[in-house]
Amino acid sequence: MKIVIEEPGDQEEDQVIFRCREMTPELLRALALLKAQDGLVAYSGNQIHRIGTHDAYYIEVVENKTFLYCRDAVYELKQKLYELEECLTGSDLLRVSKSVMLNLSKIKSLNPALNGRFEAVLDNGERVIISRQYVGSLKKRLGI
Repeated sequence: MKIVIEEPGDQEEDQVIFRCREMTPELLRALALLKAQDGLVAYSGNQIHRIGTHDAYYIEVVENKTFLYCRDAVYELKQKLYELEECLTGSDLLRVSKSVMLNLSKIKSLNPALNGRFEAVLDNGERVIISRQYVGSLKKRLGI
């Protein structure tokens, strides 16, 4: 693979161009990381925030509303969980249950729970249950 970096002119916008014969998993991951750098548009009351995915601890759907949990704040997102899952593919956010996406970089420890589930303890002390049907993909991503 050849990598070319060019500096744009003064009036030109920064851009990234992928020129490839086949979209490999590595390129898809790089693309997802670039998209995730823009962050998520989140709402708190009348305020609109741009939250980086690295600041997210987890995303949860409660009563058909999507919430983004950070260390000290909770925001509302307008996207559905499946839409977020698609655009955040390759980021540290992984679907761990029907209603939750978890930031893998925020996990402090994992504990086995009942019925094949796991419990993730996050570095802010919160606990998130990982459904047994998602345990396999979690183990694969963590390399365990």
